[in-house]
Amino acid sequence: MVENKRTLGVAAAGVAGVLAVAVTVAVWPSDSPSGTAAAPALTTVRGVVGSEKSAFFDDPKVADALAEHGFKVEVEPAGSRQIATSVDLKKYDFAFPSSSAAAERIQRQAGVSGKYVPFSSPMAVATFKPIADLLTQAGIVQPGATTTLDVGKYLSLAEKGVQWNQLEGNSTYQVPKNVLVSTTDPRTSNSAAMYLAVTAYVANDNTIVRGEKAEDYAVSRVSRLFTRQGFTESSSDGPFKDYLSNGMGTVPMAWIYEAQYVDAAVHNQLKPDMVLMYPQPTVMSQHTVVPLNDKGDQIGKLLTTDPDLQRLAAEHGFRPTDVSLFTNVTSAHQVPVDVNLVNQVTPPDYDTLERLLDGVAKSYN
Repeated sequence: MVENKRTLGVAAAGVAGVLAVAVTVAVWPSDSPSGTAAAPALTTVRGVVGSEKSAFFDDPKVADALAEHGFKVEVEPAGSRQIATSVDLKKYDFAFPSSSAAAERIQRQAGVSGKYVPFSSPMAVATFKPIADLLTQAGIVQPGATTTLDVGKYLSLAEKGVQWNQLEGNSTYQVPKNVLVSTTDPRTSNSAAMYLAVTAYVANDNTIVRGEKAEDYAVSRVSRLFTRQGFTESSSDGPFKDYLSNGMGTVPMAWIYEAQYVDAAVHNQLKPDMVLMYPQPTVMSQHTVVPLNDKGDQIGKLLTTDPDLQRLAAEHGFRPTDVSLFTNVTSAHQVPVDVNLVNQVTPPDYDTLERLLDGVAKSYN
């Protein structure tokens, strides 16, 4: 009888051991070498984006935020107008140019109607304190809480072909080069198209350009702002990197997205003599997601509505839907920005801007 009890006890212990093993296997799968459950597979989504957004999508925190929603986003940078005119969109799930005009052209080309505007960025000029001081003496720049560049006075100076070494009282930048803002190539890049929108507006007596006569007149006045520059980059990332690394000897003034300057400030890439100037007037660049299929639509929606992605956009210098996220970042890093920007240009309609760009493109020949 005692032997039978011992046998039953051993059997019970054996069953308990089997159950323990079973529980262990259920919690720690044998095919997970690290002893943790395998992560679910991510859906890969491919996009073509304006180059100024490369740093945002390369940020591991952005990748993690997207992964939490089950997505791995792979992007290729290109000039926004290039995206709208020559990129094969069939390879991508979404396009993310830097303006509503470029987005409209993409929508027409792809035959889609949806779009999202997760954030925006005004156009600005990156320069250096000696340059800002020179232009202040010339009456073109106005210092203050934020530094401003009078586009009308600048245009008048540039039309005359004035060179830096001809500016009165110039003892800091005696260079025989035209006083010009460095831009990208208007034939490929949205930032140059935004520069054209601002300067054409001012050239047209501070009036939105409408009609063939106004278009021809504006092109005749502003085309030299581009053609006298020499070589220009195809996207906005190049000129700004030159500005950061090569100093005012190469790029005394660079036409940029405000976001690029703020992003550089946040990541400690600015030098003490670097200055952000706001053109008067300026133009707001609406960074616009154009979904090309359902996967692209989900990414556009996430970028616009997800709190973490909106906060991360602000950390990269963009102005998200909630502008307080942007002001929190700029205040924390002491970046002098103009939050209100009252003096803004409304860009010409899509077709007018295209004709202006075509007119400037012909001027290169």
